[in-house]
Amino acid sequence: MSNQPSLNLPWIDSRRDDLGAAMDGLRRRLSPVGDVVSQEGRRRTIEIFGEPLTPQQVVERICRDVAERGLAAVLDYSARIDRAELSPESIRVTPDELAAAHRRADPALLAAVRSVAGRIREFQQAILHHDVRVERPGGYLRQRYRPLRRVGLCVPGGAAAYPSSVLMTAVPAQVAGVEQLALVAPPTAFGSYNTDLLATCHELGIDEVYRLGGAQAVAALAYGVEGVPRVDKIVGPGNLFVALAKRHVYGEVDIDSIAGPSEVVVIVDRSTRAEFTAYDVLAQAEHAPGASILIGWDEEVLRAAVAEIARRLAQLERGELARQSLEEFGAVILARNAEEACRLTDEIAPEHLHIATENAEALAERIDHAGAIFLGNYTPVALGDYAAGPSHVLPTSGTARFASGLSCNDFLRTNSMLHFDRAGLAHMAQDVEVLATKEGLTAHRASVRVRVRKGEG
Repeated sequence: MSNQPSLNLPWIDSRRDDLGAAMDGLRRRLSPVGDVVSQEGRRRTIEIFGEPLTPQQVVERICRDVAERGLAAVLDYSARIDRAELSPESIRVTPDELAAAHRRADPALLAAVRSVAGRIREFQQAILHHDVRVERPGGYLRQRYRPLRRVGLCVPGGAAAYPSSVLMTAVPAQVAGVEQLALVAPPTAFGSYNTDLLATCHELGIDEVYRLGGAQAVAALAYGVEGVPRVDKIVGPGNLFVALAKRHVYGEVDIDSIAGPSEVVVIVDRSTRAEFTAYDVLAQAEHAPGASILIGWDEEVLRAAVAEIARRLAQLERGELARQSLEEFGAVILARNAEEACRLTDEIAPEHLHIATENAEALAERIDHAGAIFLGNYTPVALGDYAAGPSHVLPTSGTARFASGLSCNDFLRTNSMLHFDRAGLAHMAQDVEVLATKEGLTAHRASVRVRVRKGEG
């Protein structure tokens, strides 16, 4: 809004603006663009690779080198990109280091980890898929679930330490029954050298932790290198290079998603307190980048909320970064009514949706596309990010149209099992024979006929 000198937050008025064009522009801002880098990023790329590669080209080169040269390439890129001089012996955090971190950790942190882990387990166990058996004449069908054997967990460690990401990826995998968890975190003070992060790993029983970050960590997990056996699936958040690397190795391994910047849509009405709204919006913006979209149908409410956001910025430790995120990735949308607000939200398909209105549950039923939905004035997104039970690893950039948040069920493989006796086969034989004949697959037809016709088989 132009009348806020400290915050130039884009404003879309559905009554006056070309809503289609405005929404297209908003979607472009929210989409992950792999070729957009800062001037400093371009300088570092030339310094490391000797030429101005795009992030996609950087990732392709790193993954190819790791696949061909193994651990030597991983150590080389750790030195060149992370400026970390690692050896085959030092890339893995030792059990003694994990135990020492646990002893040094703040008891309040460990108590919180235990409490949150308990809530996550309770929720994940409640939604865990179980085997299903369907009886049929002369036999049965069964859908069977088995956990993945080995999973890689990516935990960021650039601007801050994230014990919560350990909880939100590891505990659902443990509930599913995954036996081996290999966690990678960059070799930084906020990553694999961080006491809180290592203590959380030890508290959860994760004893395989590697001092690796970026695309080289993803490649090491996907292809396997000396001392780091390959995994079956890679999950967890990361920067652009981690996201592009996960996309590159998909097919060698499974992945959870290709995540863009964290994002929230907040829907407000006259029941919403402006100071609550301000922090709901700022909580995503302070991720920097983080996208925050405020939607309502009462202009006075929206203007009061934006004024409060501008006032609260100065109180934040990351206030300047949050302001930049809001001006680049944020928006205020004045809808005609609640129905239009729900329709626009469905088009955005946000990672987090906070419906902070008096009829939040009713509005939620009108919206299909969101990673996680938070209802009412006392359910801030931070509750889901840190403590409630569902994982905070969620689809971004509009992918909530077809993707879901991470859960214990993402760590399961499933297969169908069939068992029939001769009578059960005969019960379905005619249908098989008709379809096989129509498709010209006569061996399929014969495999059934030979078993059910008298005098044959």
